[in-house]
Amino acid sequence: MPVDISSLPCQGQTVCVTGAGGFIASWIVKLLLEKGYSVKGTVRNPADPKNSHLRELEGAQERLTLCKADLLDYESLKEAIQGCDGVFHTASPLTDDPEQMVEPAVNGTKNVIMAASEAKVRRVVFTSSIGTVYMDPNRGPDVVVDESCWSDLEFCKNTKNWYCYGKTVAEQDAWDVAKKNGVDLVVVNPVLVLGPLLQPTVNASIVHILKYLTGSAKTYANSVQAYVHVLPGVSHPHQQTERSCQCELSPRHELADSGCQHRTVSVV
Repeated sequence: MPVDISSLPCQGQTVCVTGAGGFIASWIVKLLLEKGYSVKGTVRNPADPKNSHLRELEGAQERLTLCKADLLDYESLKEAIQGCDGVFHTASPLTDDPEQMVEPAVNGTKNVIMAASEAKVRRVVFTSSIGTVYMDPNRGPDVVVDESCWSDLEFCKNTKNWYCYGKTVAEQDAWDVAKKNGVDLVVVNPVLVLGPLLQPTVNASIVHILKYLTGSAKTYANSVQAYVHVLPGVSHPHQQTERSCQCELSPRHELADSGCQHRTVSVV
């Protein structure tokens, strides 16, 4: 039975979520629907069973549209974003293969922001990564990382960390493109995100934990890892940054749980 959304705060507003079938994106879609938003989610194949969990969310039958789109296909993104009030850009490859990582991350993000500019959306919230912030061998271990910090691109290339390289270039270019086109951009930089899965497949963050539980990882790094829970640590801040009329503080937000000790990640 359809839920009466007339009293919900965001009824009548439409937002686009790229990569809607992903771990973080699925939670964003769920929370947006619960708030009364209509959601257009981009996926590579709307008929793929791995996206079926989205159609089962409360409010999905009435207010969720899955759009076939690819980050490197500008027209498909333009069609999905047209008519939206806001965009959550979460879609990104997660690999250290430079050919599969860099172009989709960098050019795909540019395409999303350009399409958002053309559609005159109110705001774009871009899910970046702590990987764009902390990869700098010249930064002391006691330095608190904030929105002014960036990963060293040469260090990323020399260590073949193409994920951090691609995400860093993508975010830097996103700021440039947004500024040139008058797009209100907010960036969220979460650490390793954990929590309940909505999607039927295991994502990279969960694999990071499973490798220790299954024994596939034979050694443990002598270091401290920062984690953040998908609820409320990541999904809720995404919503809050989209709904705020102005970013009163920094438009770049690092996210980590307060209970997680990590000397180089500031706690939001």
